[in-house]
Amino acid sequence: MWKLILNTMDNIGLFYGSDTGVTDDITKDLVALWEHDNLEVMEIGDATKEDLSKYNKLILGLSTWYDGDLQSAWEAFFDEFKTIDFTGKTVAIYGLGDQIGYAEYFVDGIGILAKEIISNGGKMIGCWPTEGYRFTDSVALVPNNEDLFYGLAIDHDNESQLTDSRLTKWLHQVAQEFI
Repeated sequence: MWKLILNTMDNIGLFYGSDTGVTDDITKDLVALWEHDNLEVMEIGDATKEDLSKYNKLILGLSTWYDGDLQSAWEAFFDEFKTIDFTGKTVAIYGLGDQIGYAEYFVDGIGILAKEIISNGGKMIGCWPTEGYRFTDSVALVPNNEDLFYGLAIDHDNESQLTDSRLTKWLHQVAQEFI
């Protein structure tokens, strides 16, 4: 059934950044689990504003570094990202972070991007429950509903055993919400 639903969707732009290769690996897993040919994947370091603007449906992937910093390629692109008109666009985000070592900045990158998308007219989908995570604060929390992150939170450092199941469940949710 999931595959049939995906066949009715437009092309989706998947843009991600990875410094250590972990987000790259998660992205490869995501693409393999998606099992559909409507994903067009590009590293954000190679992307332009025009590349993102041509899609009405986007999936964005990144990690959060240190004290709530964006992954380096996203950081370099961020000024341009803030100028994109997201009106009419639907966006889902997955983000990596360390909820133990950086508990007060867990997956902040998700929230940093989500807030710009919303400010520029976009619609966020793929919100993910905070239940089961151990963190103290996050910019990725949905205002007025701190039981949800703006996107899928992945702690591959401390909970790698949960990554595949979380990713699979989230992709099914995103596919439903994209329709």
